Order: sequence, then structure tokens, then C-alpha cells
Amino acid sequence: MTQISAFRAARIFDGTDWHDDAALLVEGGRVKAIVPADQVSDAQQVAGVIAPGLIDLQVNGGGGVLFNNACDASAVATICDAHAGFGTTAVMVTLITDAPELTDRAVLAAKEAKGTPGFLGLHLEGPHLAVARKGTHDPALIRSMTDADLTRITKAAQEIAHMICTIAPESVSPDQVRELRKAGVTVSLGHTDCSYETAVSYADAGAGMVTHLFNAMSQMAHRAPGLVGAALDDSRLSAGLIADGYHVSDAAMRVALRGNEGPGQVFLVSDAMSTIGSDQTGFTLNGRQIYRADGRLTLADGTLAGADIALIDAVRYVHQTLGLPLGQALQMASKFPAQAIGLTDRGHLRPGAHADFFSLTSELTAAGTWIAGRQKGQTA
Repeated sequence: MTQISAFRAARIFDGTDWHDDAALLVEGGRVKAIVPADQVSDAQQVAGVIAPGLIDLQVNGGGGVLFNNACDASAVATICDAHAGFGTTAVMVTLITDAPELTDRAVLAAKEAKGTPGFLGLHLEGPHLAVARKGTHDPALIRSMTDADLTRITKAAQEIAHMICTIAPESVSPDQVRELRKAGVTVSLGHTDCSYETAVSYADAGAGMVTHLFNAMSQMAHRAPGLVGAALDDSRLSAGLIADGYHVSDAAMRVALRGNEGPGQVFLVSDAMSTIGSDQTGFTLNGRQIYRADGRLTLADGTLAGADIALIDAVRYVHQTLGLPLGQALQMASKFPAQAIGLTDRGHLRPGAHADFFSLTSELTAAGTWIAGRQKGQTA
């Protein structure tokens, strides 16, 4: 018989409801139940609130490592470990636009990293984007998707549990999107100047996400709603949002959250770079220097280059600055990203879910993280 572990806290958030003075029961790395604390005699006391582990679908680096610069399984482990220290229990490690051979290395790294605690899958952000909305991506590396590219990705999707591809309609055809979806890839629209109508047609073809809402995309005008308008109007699209106080204004975020009715939801991403969990003052990407100062990461010309936050920082921002209820803020970083890529057993703590959770302090920081019921740093 598998041993049952119990974790007691003053409050537990199961992803939908709050439970006071309760205990989380874990068996075989999965949630068995949440019960009143007085029903359990031998439970580990957890300070603060127990909440579902955070799920970050866009993580470029962490712990001093940028995936583009150290594209191997060891880098994946370092990145996942760094983010676990901030309550993130599932990470889509992200490769920023680069050469084809680096995509091959990223795919190999993802395969070899299978089973790494906290590693969820691979997010390819480019290179099939639009130069007009390149952001910090190197325009010399942006290109249209070829048959070879499509084969590379669809073949990789057979061996990697979860894959996201951020693409622009300018560089990828609807038929290619259909093939990606057939292979199980989550297709996200981003770094594009496409029209609202084009975005909707790509949702028809199978696109289901939008990468970092508002940033590097066609904006919403009264007669040309653009990708922003499609993301908020088309219920099939979920959209990531970087809530760091720099990438998107507070007013725009509040409007987006009020205007989105679902079932596709606005969810939080960190877009974190290597600086998270490190004392780095800068790093290089595609041979260009990125500078870290005052909570921002920029190129020399001031272009934002990813974000200097962990996902818990975004949760804290939308709760404390935008005024969202704590439960909704947590859902935006757990339940909603899980739904965006079709996960039913993560992002909540109901029976059968992965026992991925963290201890949330009154200051809205992470005091401890558990993946499959095992605390970060705990040996087998």
C-alpha cells in the first residue's frame, strides 16, 4: 500500500475554493483529498496558505542560465530549480528565435530532460515570426516555416510531453497550423502585425493561444481590432500576460481582464530571463548585450528583452496593484495556464491532481515548494 502524506495549513486554496484549517492528503505523488485538519493526527504543518503550484508557460531562463545560451538538459534542470524556489512547479522552458541547429539542440535537451522535477515541456518562441513585430528577437534569424521546420516540430511533439509554438501568420500558413495541431502542438499567435480577421482564421485552423498580450502585436483600434481584439473577443483564444508594471500599463490590463469572458482566459506568464534567482547584472542573447536595471531587462536602445520577474511576482502585482481577489490572481498563474494547454490534472488540488503546491506567505512570497508531494531540496 502506498503511504499517505498529510500537509496541514490554516488555509488551503484548491484552485477554486478555500478550505480553512484543513489538511492536504497526498498519495503516490497525487492529491488524494482535502479534509478537515482534525481528521488527521500526523500531518506536516505548513506555514501560510497551501496553493496549487504555479505554471509558467514562458520561461527563457533562471538561476543564471539562459536556455538559448546553454541548450541542454542540465540547463533545463537549473532553470526549473530556480523557478521552483518561487513557487513555480511546472515550467515550459522557452527557446527564443535562433538558428535551426539550436532548435535541434533544444528538442534534444527537452527529450533528455524528461522526468526533471518541474519540467513541463518546450516552448519555441520563433523563429517563424514577423520582422515588423520582432521585439527583442534578432531579425536576421526570423524566417518563414519550411517543410523541414514543420517536420522537425511535429516529430519532436511525439517525444515531448507538451509543446508550444509561437508563430506569426506572416510566416506560417493555416495548413501548417493544422499540421501542428494534429501533432498535439499548442499554437500561439505572437510577434505579428496580423489583422483581427486573420487571427480569427488562424483560430479556425487550430491556434489556441496568444503570446504576451499587447506586446509585439497589432493593437486594438476602433475599426481594426488587431490581434489584441481577437485575443479578447474570440473565446477559443487564451492569452499570456506579463504583469510586471513595465510591459503593459495597469489600465490596459484592467480593461483586458474585464473584457475577457472565456472560456479562453487571460493567464500570467513571467517571460523570465536568466536573471531570476541570480545576481546577474546582464547577459547576452544572440550576441547582443541585455542590461538589468530597476526591475527591467533591455537592449541598449531600451527595447524590453524579457522580464525580470518570477511568476509569483506577477501574482502579487495583479492582486496588490490591480486589486484582483487573491483566488483569481492565483488561478491566473495555475488553473488558467493549465487549461490553455489542455492539462486537467495540474493547476488545482482536487483529487487525482499532481501534488504540486507551495506555501504562500502573508507577504505573497513562496516559503516552500512541493512537486509530486516532495519538498524542493528534500532528498529521496
